[in-house]
Amino acid sequence: MSQISLTKVTVLPHPDTCPNGLELEIKPGKVLCDALLNAGVEIEHACDGVSACSTCHIIIREGYKSLNAASDEEEDQLDKAWGLTPTSRLACQVKVGQTPLIVELPRYSLNHAREHE
Repeated sequence: MSQISLTKVTVLPHPDTCPNGLELEIKPGKVLCDALLNAGVEIEHACDGVSACSTCHIIIREGYKSLNAASDEEEDQLDKAWGLTPTSRLACQVKVGQTPLIVELPRYSLNHAREHE
């Protein structure tokens, strides 16, 4: 029986969402937003992962070229994201591959009025 190798994903520290940063091992093919949520990273995801908002905007600091290409719908939503960079993606549209990733969560999101309970 062959063992599936997991992909290392490093989330850089974010003052609100992930203050200490995080290292995860994720099964290739998994959607990054889902994996982050399952690991306790409270990334915003207002549209529940259907590429209809830009609240799960992330910046891929390493491993960007290994990812699946962004769709036209994703590109349209990214145009609305705060702090857009050339390596910005929507976490709900990124499928983890076999290349390690370093991910930065932007300081702000489109949800300016997010309330913490």
